[in-house]
Amino acid sequence: MSINRPLGPGARVLFQGDSITDALRDYANGASMGIGYSNVVARWLSARYPGLEMVFINRGINGDRVCDMEARWTQDCIDLTPDLVSILIGINDCLRSYDSGLASPLDGFDARYRRMLDRVKAETKAGIVVMEPFLVPSVEHWDTCRDDLGRRIEILRKISRDYAALYIPLDGLFAAACARREPLFWSEDGVHPTEAGHAFIAQEWIRTVMGESGL
Repeated sequence: MSINRPLGPGARVLFQGDSITDALRDYANGASMGIGYSNVVARWLSARYPGLEMVFINRGINGDRVCDMEARWTQDCIDLTPDLVSILIGINDCLRSYDSGLASPLDGFDARYRRMLDRVKAETKAGIVVMEPFLVPSVEHWDTCRDDLGRRIEILRKISRDYAALYIPLDGLFAAACARREPLFWSEDGVHPTEAGHAFIAQEWIRTVMGESGL
């Protein structure tokens, strides 16, 4: 087994993010994984390596921006003592600036993200996976957010380098996937993945984190 981050017996893998990670999970059930990519990863790795008895935790919350995630970082990350933290956040920081007038300045986005990772480094022994926010070109009106998203992606790429995190370039990967199948196959609204889109994210996660070809 080729593993880029140590995931030994009983490893605790935490998925953090917005609605894409949330994926209809049951907030009243701490073990709920929702129906999205994190659930696909958890089920696939549990079946592939049953002897490791890994623990998978989903704390994604619908609508979250980086400021919201930072506000709950103690109870929803640090207190859970993860061995690996996987983060997919940023698309709402783009979209809410355009459709709701809720600004998320780039310097604040950078600073908040770094503060969260500083805490992971200082208060846990967890490895870090940074996942790139993305837009699938299935809905034209989101094109106005493309420049903003690109600037946030550049921030996350630098953060990933600075913190020696694994990085999954989902925006670029989905762009390439849209050359193989039409964008609506991957996301009907440009933001939330279809079942195939979630499986695609899970496959890339497994490839990056576990060093395997995936599903």
